[in-house]
Amino acid sequence: RLQPMLHYYPYAKPGDPIPITIPRLFRLGTDQTFEEISVSHELFANPYSLSFERWNEDGSKAYFYYNQRGHQCLRLLELELASGDVRTIVEETSETFLHYSTGDKSVRRWLPDGSLLWASERSGWNHLYRFDPERAELINAVTQGNWNVRQIESIDNESGTIWFYAVGVQPDQDPYHRHFCRVQFDGTDFKVLTEGDGTHEIQWSPDKRYLIDKFSRVDLPPVHQLRDAETGSLICEIEQAIWTSWGDTPQAPRWLMPERFSAKGRDGETDIWGIVHWPRNFDPTKKYAVIESIYAGPHDHHVPKSFRARYGSQRSMADAGFIVVQIDGMGTAWRSKAFHDVCYRNLRDSGFPDRIKWIEALAEKHPQVDSQRVGVFGGSAGGQNAMAALLWFHDFYSVAAADCGCHDNRMDKIWWNEQWMGELGDGSHYVANSNMENAELLKGHLMLTVGMLDRNVDPATTLQVVNRLMKANKEFVFLPIIDGGHGSGGASYPARQRLRFFQQHLGAPEKINP
Repeated sequence: RLQPMLHYYPYAKPGDPIPITIPRLFRLGTDQTFEEISVSHELFANPYSLSFERWNEDGSKAYFYYNQRGHQCLRLLELELASGDVRTIVEETSETFLHYSTGDKSVRRWLPDGSLLWASERSGWNHLYRFDPERAELINAVTQGNWNVRQIESIDNESGTIWFYAVGVQPDQDPYHRHFCRVQFDGTDFKVLTEGDGTHEIQWSPDKRYLIDKFSRVDLPPVHQLRDAETGSLICEIEQAIWTSWGDTPQAPRWLMPERFSAKGRDGETDIWGIVHWPRNFDPTKKYAVIESIYAGPHDHHVPKSFRARYGSQRSMADAGFIVVQIDGMGTAWRSKAFHDVCYRNLRDSGFPDRIKWIEALAEKHPQVDSQRVGVFGGSAGGQNAMAALLWFHDFYSVAAADCGCHDNRMDKIWWNEQWMGELGDGSHYVANSNMENAELLKGHLMLTVGMLDRNVDPATTLQVVNRLMKANKEFVFLPIIDGGHGSGGASYPARQRLRFFQQHLGAPEKINP
């Protein structure tokens, strides 16, 4: 259309007031009059959300789930209708944050015996617990250990069995590999039912006596095995997929699978995991600049773990003459709670101290890796991370391409940012992490892209960065995508400009000993 058009939609940001539903009780008299029963708000005084869970069997009590603003307190509350009394059945607290926004860490299942199955990281790892709502007491830990329950697959109430996926449960494997397990409600008879070195997905036989176990890695095509569902013992291997690449000639050299790599992080003890993409025309006599594909959003881990044939921009950049890496540093999810807590009010960290150690270790193993020429690119949270590299870690990173970044967490959606940054308060911790507020720290070469119709991350946050960079007299490249939405910096035209930007500032492969 010719004329501009206003697009409007609700979008709450950190610190904004939010509508909250509060329970109220009324007693209906015989003469059809109403008398309100007072309900104390003390146990849900500052809600981010308050949701109805269920009634008890005789309808005399109602249960509510309370998430306190700032996400440092969760409560399951019981409301007695006759008196209006409210009491806590289960409470979780944290000095950092409670990861409420992932369902795998917010399990609330009511079991037939009246007990409650509840997920918690109170031990430092995500595990299942069983509570007695009548006594408001813990019955037992259902799972335990230095690993995480990742997802409940099914529950058999008759036998009291829970089947679930876990990560980190095989200590000799990548800690992000999903394995299939089972356990009884009382915590007994725990069994890991899968073995292969990879990330697993199962399919039941109709009678649930057998499992088809499919597992793979980024460097291993899928393997299918038949296993006994009770013991996990291998019955037979059904199929092993074989990867064949197209051609192997100078005109069409073979496609290289990513290399898995791990190295110690900032503490010198914790293994940091990632992958490496090598150019198809890799020449071992040359040194290659490194480009990191970054996304350090704390809601998950992000390095692929299962086999895939396509890697999009990562592969195209590698084939253009770069070594491309992807890494999960501290501050991302699904390791220990301590590993995750690094992100708390500290999103500018982005796991960079671990990423730098990892890339340096990769260069020690492979002399073709030039750790003196390192760039980084990402979108959304990854866009925030990419620009942060040139603000606080420019001694290592020299080039960054940031697309649709949430460059100031006060400008982005409330649920995601208050989850990691807490309540806004005086805003000082938000300012300390803001790319916009700290734009004058920029060193290196920065390319900014943003879709002007982005409905996920407010595009104004990128424009505010542009404004601050101009006022600080900084050199940078800005490419607005006029009718683009979230992530449009990865479309054909801006992606080509991004590649040229890296080629211009990181250069071509160089002879190791010229």
